Amino acid sequence: MPRPIRATIDAAAMAHNLAIARRQAGGAKVWAVVKANAYGHGLERAAKALAEADGYATLDFIEALRLRNAGVTKPILMLEGIFKPADVALLARHSLTPVIHSLAQVEMLEKRVLERPIDAYLKVNSGMNRLGFTVDSVRIAWNALQAHPAISSVTMMTHFADADGASGVAGQLEWFNSMTAALAGPRSLANSAALLRHPETCADWVRPGLMLYGCSPFADLSAEELGLRPAMTLASEIIAVQNLESGERVGYGFSFEATEPMRIGVIACGYADGYPRHAASGTPVLVNGQRTCTVGRVSMDMICADITHLPEAAIGTPVTLWGAGLSADEVAASAGTLSYELLCALAARVPLSETA
Repeated sequence: MPRPIRATIDAAAMAHNLAIARRQAGGAKVWAVVKANAYGHGLERAAKALAEADGYATLDFIEALRLRNAGVTKPILMLEGIFKPADVALLARHSLTPVIHSLAQVEMLEKRVLERPIDAYLKVNSGMNRLGFTVDSVRIAWNALQAHPAISSVTMMTHFADADGASGVAGQLEWFNSMTAALAGPRSLANSAALLRHPETCADWVRPGLMLYGCSPFADLSAEELGLRPAMTLASEIIAVQNLESGERVGYGFSFEATEPMRIGVIACGYADGYPRHAASGTPVLVNGQRTCTVGRVSMDMICADITHLPEAAIGTPVTLWGAGLSADEVAASAGTLSYELLCALAARVPLSETA
């Protein structure tokens, strides 16, 4: 028999979450962000579930061509644009929309002939200081793209650093508007957090990512409160039970010591499956639908949970690590990380299937 760990993907949940994004966007069009193998959910599967989106946003050509090979004909946005001159030919050949964020990329476009016209995005650095044009170069780039005979349209975009936090978007939005006031064209600003909390950023195109997979971008607002449904459930089973006396310890480094008699369930899941190795004792899990918590360190292939108060728990009892009934956001918070990391870190060895 195969090892009991498995992940299931709820396509209906993704479609539901997209509907929320579209409602929040008002009249703006929606790029469904499916980079990183759709945040671990499976690129082709997610594209099908998110078919009501106006287009898909990917990271690189590998993802974009996977979508085209799967029959996707909608627009595809390349979030990091082109990486070398040879990439330019692929843009027209596969009808891809690059995000142009450097003068080096502008030069690549200028030196290569495109087989057919394409759209382009021009990224403005409004303060996050990763990618994008600054005040001294944005006009140069815009003029060059506008003058390019094979660029049909130029959409201005930026990315918010703290749409989910205390700083919000006001400063970056003001700076973006100032830098682009004289530059005509559509705008694309909002990620998941901005879309949900700052409707003034919706503009012409929005770019939801995390929310499509049923997680909240906010520390103070749960996915359930936002009406989002988890798209991924990571589940396993108890494969062994240990009875501890007071003073006995669990796992590597003996980091957990029982202060009273306990029953410990050993679960087939570890950091080699994508569970966060740094998750401390007390991280929540569901055993047969009932809440309990981990004890001891996460091992490569196993974690342990307190089942003292669950007398019916035994070998074969089902366990939910995150997903339906237990938000990945909550697990991530307990482990000192973000749900983005949990979803994207799901290991290839974990069987992935769609719910019936």
